[in-house]
Amino acid sequence: MKVDVLCAEIGSTTTVVNAFSGLGTDNPRLLGQGFSPTTVLEGDVTTGLYGAITELSRRLGTEDLEWERFFASSSAAGGLRMTVHGLVYDMTVRAAREAALGAGANIHQITAGRMRKNDLKRLVEIKPNIIMIAGGVDYGERETALENAGKIAALDLGIPVIYAGNIQNHEDIRNIFQASPSLLYIVKNVYPSIDRLEVLPARKVIQSVFEEHIIHAAGMEKIRSLVDGPIIPTPGAVMEASRLIKEDLGDLITFDVGGATTDVHSVTEGSEEIGRIQLSPEPDAKRTVEGDLGVYINRMNVLELTDIKKTAASLGLNDEELKTAVQGLKAVPQSDLERRIVRELTLTALKTALHRHVGKFHESFTAKGKRTMAEGRDLTALSHVIGTGGALTRLDDGAALLREVFAQKSRNDLMPRYIPKILIDQSYIMASLGVLSREYPRETVRLFKRSI
Repeated sequence: MKVDVLCAEIGSTTTVVNAFSGLGTDNPRLLGQGFSPTTVLEGDVTTGLYGAITELSRRLGTEDLEWERFFASSSAAGGLRMTVHGLVYDMTVRAAREAALGAGANIHQITAGRMRKNDLKRLVEIKPNIIMIAGGVDYGERETALENAGKIAALDLGIPVIYAGNIQNHEDIRNIFQASPSLLYIVKNVYPSIDRLEVLPARKVIQSVFEEHIIHAAGMEKIRSLVDGPIIPTPGAVMEASRLIKEDLGDLITFDVGGATTDVHSVTEGSEEIGRIQLSPEPDAKRTVEGDLGVYINRMNVLELTDIKKTAASLGLNDEELKTAVQGLKAVPQSDLERRIVRELTLTALKTALHRHVGKFHESFTAKGKRTMAEGRDLTALSHVIGTGGALTRLDDGAALLREVFAQKSRNDLMPRYIPKILIDQSYIMASLGVLSREYPRETVRLFKRSI
């Protein structure tokens, strides 16, 4: 049996392989899906990948599965690790951070101002996949970014460096890294002027660097030889899918609840009313990643964020029985009790992630008296909510959980007045759609609509 495309999502706990046909036609189809535990700890992620392909073949009823193209996304072994170094945290550092997160990166270090010895020591210890240097609006402050660039270049790390700061520094930055083993990429300033973010060019380069240079998990070099299409960070793939679907559905927010993290992707410009009182600019597409909210790897931390007594009672357990049961959870729940526990953990992860993502109203006192201002992500214009991820899509009542989350908003949150339309990615293909969207954007939207 031959299919058009296999698309693998290599996650922290599970590897999923999706088979698609009809790409390039008006009738694209998801033919089947195979699962296997991700095998990073065994030293080779291809073991889990081939396990998922074997499971897919079994489900399709064939022993000789073939494909025209093979695409992939990955968040295994910590995904795309980045560090960000800017000038002022609330300005250029924040803009660089938005660019990195939107591209699917996990940020392991952020510094503002001139880097100190401890900052440099920490950078060496982190061993990031990509380093981003920013700082200064165009034709503004120059020296901080140049000094940081010189210090980083002197480390001789051989790690790709992206410069996204003051345009006047381009030639000096090139000279600084001329003799460095680090490949240098220069992109548009992520914060070119006050109250303006320009993060999309940096996002595209981050994903390109990831594809071209990053072998970030054992066995990835083998996968690169197997995959003839793009390999992009899984969070970046979900963002790409969200951005494309927004063009069809309108302003939306996507929740991706997984075993290691809960990611929130909102694609919205907000409302004009809130825009007039917004304290600082926001990108049109924003991602927040909650590395402490995975419902498997970080399940004990999520449990601590719940009302343990109430949750235990609802499950017919006492506190200690609940903690023991959560500690013993498998990556894929096996019993009815385990599924009910995952439901409670998922609900807590959703509530906490949304609370951290959404902006707030603030009261401030000025010479003209008290004023209401807005800070952070404006979600008031949302029309749709999408649920995806291994945890959320496997629950029978994922839509009900999201509806409950949006029904419990605070009066100070920048939330929509009414609950948006809830959509669940039932086929769990959102990340694969993001990868496919680069070559098959029209088919991507059609496949999504069939999945919800």
